[in-house]
Amino acid sequence: MIIFGTKDLAEMSKFYFETAQESETVKAFIQDGEYIKEDTFCKLPVIPFEEVETHFPPDKTSFFAPMSGAKMNTIREKVYLRIKEKGYYLPTFIHEKAHVWDENAVGENCFIQEFNNIQYGTIVGNNVMMWSGNHIGHHGRIDSHTFFTSHVVLSGHCTVKSYSWIGVNATIKDFTHIGEGSLIGMGASVTKDTEAWKLHIGSPARAKGKSMEVNL
Repeated sequence: MIIFGTKDLAEMSKFYFETAQESETVKAFIQDGEYIKEDTFCKLPVIPFEEVETHFPPDKTSFFAPMSGAKMNTIREKVYLRIKEKGYYLPTFIHEKAHVWDENAVGENCFIQEFNNIQYGTIVGNNVMMWSGNHIGHHGRIDSHTFFTSHVVLSGHCTVKSYSWIGVNATIKDFTHIGEGSLIGMGASVTKDTEAWKLHIGSPARAKGKSMEVNL
């Protein structure tokens, strides 16, 4: 396995995957050549993305691409698609202490950390990041390239559209539609559908300008 990036989430991904598999499966970190500042990260080589197939052929290597931050969903999608174009398999990590009703209902290149609870009937797309301790209600849909921080409560029958970012301790009522690119602020109480590409804060949450994903 190889991992994209040379920051905290890349380091965490190495730890989680290797702990789960009880082996040193990660062989290198990958970064766009123009952003490489050091030749090594976590005592492993850092390889330019432009040269990755030479060192790690797609038919022999899996490629995980975690990235975090409210401005990162659209950027992470671009990285994900570039990796797909090269023919790599992108694995999903689901922590052994997470509860997922059906792991086959979760797409590829997802990072589901400990104590997430994904209830019956909810489908998760590709390239979705879930920090620890979220409750994801039943019969919902979470589209690709979204990010959940920690201790989010997403009630039943909700839809979260692509590129959305959900802040710490946000609560979303049942049957709510989270519009594409929505940024839900920390501690927000969402009681109605959100507007696409807008920031929503407060209790009850109201739109307060553009999401940070806009124009990226």
